[in-house]
Amino acid sequence: QVQLVESGGGLVQAGGSLKLSCAASGLPVNNYAIAWFRQAPGKEREYVSAINWSGSNRYYSDSVKGRFTISRDDIKNTVYLQMSTLIPVDTAVYYCALKLASGNFYSADDYGHWGQGTQVTVSS
Repeated sequence: QVQLVESGGGLVQAGGSLKLSCAASGLPVNNYAIAWFRQAPGKEREYVSAINWSGSNRYYSDSVKGRFTISRDDIKNTVYLQMSTLIPVDTAVYYCALKLASGNFYSADDYGHWGQGTQVTVSS
């Protein structure tokens, strides 16, 4: 059974940093692109960042570009999201997911095996 588990969320002051982890089990993820999405209360799920299967290409939404860095460690079967210079609008539940269909990296419909999410709260 494929399972993705996010961790690393928490409460941080504006300007601070957090590093999220997405640990996969049930299959090796080295053949898959993986993405991070987030969902704030009352809002739709929003694409944040994605990394292709080899790690050679990384993609970011405009709202996090320059502040967040995605990376992967296929030996550990884990994808990371380093978040820096956090601002209150980054407050959300962050999810990782496995890309199961071809197409653009920012469409949630192309992803599956969603994790349960990890809460990130940025105080002002």
